[in-house]
Amino acid sequence: MDVKIDQSWKAVLQPEFDKEYFVKLTEFVRNEYKTRLTFPPASLIFNAFDQCPLDQVKVVIIGQDPYHGDGQAHGLCFSVNDGVAFPPSLLNIFKEIERDLGKSMPTTGNLIRWAQQGVLLLNATLTVQAHMAGSHQGKGWEAFTDAVIHKLAAEKEHLVFMLWGSYAQKKGDFIDSNRHLVLKSVHPSPLSAYRGFIGNNHFSLANKYLKENGHQEINW
Repeated sequence: MDVKIDQSWKAVLQPEFDKEYFVKLTEFVRNEYKTRLTFPPASLIFNAFDQCPLDQVKVVIIGQDPYHGDGQAHGLCFSVNDGVAFPPSLLNIFKEIERDLGKSMPTTGNLIRWAQQGVLLLNATLTVQAHMAGSHQGKGWEAFTDAVIHKLAAEKEHLVFMLWGSYAQKKGDFIDSNRHLVLKSVHPSPLSAYRGFIGNNHFSLANKYLKENGHQEINW
């Protein structure tokens, strides 16, 4: 697995790529792709970074694992390829956007349109074995994505971090809320969405903050 990643990120993250844990992670991931059906397609492991260069990041949404069903994952958290049915969490995200902003339900769950406006759709773990949720957790990806969040939080200002559920909140618990807007709620999964995700107004709050700080709002 060669690290194919947008140049703006490669320069900043090169120290991570050189660390021992990342070398071991690369060996593990390369072997998984050789021996098991693994998602997303290898060329799209760093798709979140390729679609949203470092200097364009305005919003960060933190997910956990790529989807592990056939044809779903393409390297952006919560997003699915065109023509794929909306997974339950994504459907609830769209329901909240509809409720919050009055936007009708989209025809595709492909969120590249968000990434290209400056939304980094970052999973904590960037690969997964087919049909085996969580199978690549604890192999090093979490350390890498922690480093990404630390870099963003320390080196940029006025970002919006959307932390949905306890996992994402723990991953972002060091972020300075005086420097960035940190939006927290329960996860959009069907188990918790109606205990505080639906009604959290995160999408309008994000746009309000971006506008106040001189950034273009996101067309959610």
